Amino acid sequence: MQLKVDDLRRAVDALRQSNAGARPDETMQLRALPPEAAGGRNRKTPPGDADPKTPGDPNRQTSGATDEEAKTPAAPGRLTTAVRARLAPLTAALAPLGARLAPLGARLAPLTARLAPYTARVTPYLRRMKPQYPRPGRTGWQRWIPSWRQWLGGAFSGFGLIFLFLFAAYAATDIPQNLNSYATQQDNVFFWSDGTPMARTGWVQRQAMPLKDIPEDVRWAVLAAENESFYSDPGISVKGLTRAVYRTIGQGDTEGGSTITQQYVKNVYLTQNQTVSRKFTEAMIALKLDNRMSKDQILEGYLNTSWFGRGTYGIQRASQAYYGKDVSKLNASQAAMLASLLKGAGLYDPTLGKANHARAVARWSWILDRMVKIGKLSPAERAKFKTFPEPLRTNPLYETGQQSDYLVELAMQYAKKSAHISDRDFDLGGYQIYTTFDRKRESALTAAVTKARKQARKDDAAAAETAHYGAASVTADGKILAVYGGPDHRTQGYNESNATTVPAGSAFQPFVYAAGLQYGVTKQRDESRQQITPETVYNGDDGVPVTTPEGPYWDRSGKKVAAHNDDGRNWGQISLRNALAQSVNTPFMQLGMDTGLDKVKKTAIDSGLLSSSMGPQVPALTLGTATPSAIRMANGYGTFAAEGLHTEPYSVSRITRNGAGVPLDTPKPERAVSAKVAEDVEAALADSFQLAHPTGAPASGTVAGKAGTTEDDKASWYVGTAESVSTAVVVYRIDLAKSLEPLELKGIAGTPPDSVPYGIWSQALSPPG
Repeated sequence: MQLKVDDLRRAVDALRQSNAGARPDETMQLRALPPEAAGGRNRKTPPGDADPKTPGDPNRQTSGATDEEAKTPAAPGRLTTAVRARLAPLTAALAPLGARLAPLGARLAPLTARLAPYTARVTPYLRRMKPQYPRPGRTGWQRWIPSWRQWLGGAFSGFGLIFLFLFAAYAATDIPQNLNSYATQQDNVFFWSDGTPMARTGWVQRQAMPLKDIPEDVRWAVLAAENESFYSDPGISVKGLTRAVYRTIGQGDTEGGSTITQQYVKNVYLTQNQTVSRKFTEAMIALKLDNRMSKDQILEGYLNTSWFGRGTYGIQRASQAYYGKDVSKLNASQAAMLASLLKGAGLYDPTLGKANHARAVARWSWILDRMVKIGKLSPAERAKFKTFPEPLRTNPLYETGQQSDYLVELAMQYAKKSAHISDRDFDLGGYQIYTTFDRKRESALTAAVTKARKQARKDDAAAAETAHYGAASVTADGKILAVYGGPDHRTQGYNESNATTVPAGSAFQPFVYAAGLQYGVTKQRDESRQQITPETVYNGDDGVPVTTPEGPYWDRSGKKVAAHNDDGRNWGQISLRNALAQSVNTPFMQLGMDTGLDKVKKTAIDSGLLSSSMGPQVPALTLGTATPSAIRMANGYGTFAAEGLHTEPYSVSRITRNGAGVPLDTPKPERAVSAKVAEDVEAALADSFQLAHPTGAPASGTVAGKAGTTEDDKASWYVGTAESVSTAVVVYRIDLAKSLEPLELKGIAGTPPDSVPYGIWSQALSPPG
């Protein structure tokens, strides 16, 4: 039913106008009247008067008031005809509503009958409590003061409304499904091989820790500082919440007022905006969360999401940032200092100034005393902590920017590939990457290259501007211990230790030698392979033509291909072992042809070099046209030190995420050459080192190494093994502003045997203890 407002207004206005023009006795009266005074059917018509509705008189009025009626005063309680006419539209409009409410009234009738006795009892009290202003029976100002019953009724009504409002708000508030971005994102931390932090990546310093891995002293230090009744409260503090709301509205000071549950809600679901609406929403979610999660779950979440300053979130990162150790190694005194930071790291970090230090000491002492008061620290234990536990001056997790960035880059690439971690998951963080990098060896290698760079700038500043140094140390079983990737990752992004830019030169000879010993040689077509030994003799003269079973080898220009020694020296007939020790080129070029260039290539790849760096399969391959990286050259020489077993180089030994292990594909050793062949190669390399550096070998252990030069003087190498660790160093020149084509060294790398690469290698050989 749609009731038109305009019709109702017109009817009411008409009623008012009629009442305004009527005489006092013409108004409506609601008291009962005798039949003779009332209109309608019960009114008796005087004898002789015709019924006004008699249709016999056509001139009789059928609507409105007659002349007689207009002149005769209306009896009390009677509605004039004009008023009834004006009310007719309103009555017609309300008729459908009455029809619709009739069934409802019939349904409620039994209930009304049942409640009637109780209603009768309550009605007098309700009448008494009904406000009547001014109050009857009172004079003066007392007329306007409500009675105690009215005050009590108002209070109960107010509490009832508040309860209904809170109940509705609790029911309408849902725990958000999406957490704040900062609540889930963590950082990734990289560790040295000794377990100490090396670097971190990510926008947020956070590592979630299971509650079981957080000592009880640490937990109760936080609870004593923030919310000692945490395990018994309902998730909110009414007193604290009221105080916080008052400060937010009145003074603008928003400190305090929240339980740990509320703070956790604020950390992971809401913003840090200090408003009354945010406080109210926080309280509602906290109540609901307290009913759905255990107290331990809430405490764990709080400890892992709270801000502790120095760019850290969570107790684990705070422990590492302030004390350089995992949270599991904290004592109660250190835990109390960290707990004080929850009140505001900007005010309580003791390293930020004297005022901060004084505040931190006072709060640290208060927290320890509080732990004693609540029975979580004995007086005897408290007595041990008299000296404030001074934290580290700087955050050790921020050490990055130079060599560590190259190390992080290598480890990150390896971790993603070997642990099958997607870029998205890695960016979400939470990983702890334990690398194989040795801090002492890395320092020694970096110091050696830095010294060489300074000397180069002193000797030839122009040439030094385009000089590049790549170096790597790899164990015989594949662990990468140290690399030198460049002067600074922030200015030079690519890693020189992993670059495949310049040829290996004569440093490639051990792979040719190993291939000949492993597979034998064939000098005539259809002839079976013949086994050779280190004492097999080849022609060592300069310019000896290279031959095949069919005759001389011709290049595409129609010229015979001949090998040349570095200094043009003729060595005559020379054994292969001696040729390797003396770095004579010509025997190995012919040995490569006799063995088969495919076999040479396979041996080099099986030993650790990448197939993508091998270059064309032509006679020059045996002269070292392959362009391996320093890491791969060190790894290849390490295969000979490992008795012919090759293990792919790797930089990560273990990965965890929030304390749980992550499966990692660790490389397994595979046979590259026989143990006898590896032994022969190592013996020849030991001869090479002894001939070039008779006083350079350490007192203990065997050292095997070899220099590498190229025919066009584009690169200078030194690769050697000592105590099962192979180190490769390469020096070359490239003007990156012009091209990636190597330039002549122009003496910047020195000359054998005491070349710059050897100097770096020897200084990195024995890192400081």
